[in-house]
Amino acid sequence: MIFKIILFTYILVNSYQTNQIEGVWITQDDETGKKKSEVLLYKNEGKLYGKILNLLLEEDKGKLCVNCKGENKNLAIEGMVIVEGLELNGKTWEEGTILDPKSGKTYSCYITFENDNTLKVRGYIGFSLLGRTQKWIRKN
Repeated sequence: MIFKIILFTYILVNSYQTNQIEGVWITQDDETGKKKSEVLLYKNEGKLYGKILNLLLEEDKGKLCVNCKGENKNLAIEGMVIVEGLELNGKTWEEGTILDPKSGKTYSCYITFENDNTLKVRGYIGFSLLGRTQKWIRKN
């Protein structure tokens, strides 16, 4: 009986945490630690997507994605979908992409929770060893 209670609690907590990924997250500059943008993470047909709602630095307001290719070329960064098609595998959202509007490059991506209010967002080329990780903080 105790095993069933522990198992049920474990499943409930994990389900709650992965469902709580939806919402607004604050991105930070890797080097300066300054808050850069607000990204809305949302699910569509079971996959995770992320859209830049707001650029927080005054010098970034109104910027266009001049280095982007294809349909995003010269579009406003605010309102742009930068996280696309991540699928939940255990506790990790993976097998999707993330766009860096500064460079215009698209990278493979996975997202995991560091804790309830912090995400580890990793963009990489080829192997996850070749990339960088950002921490995104939940907006309260």
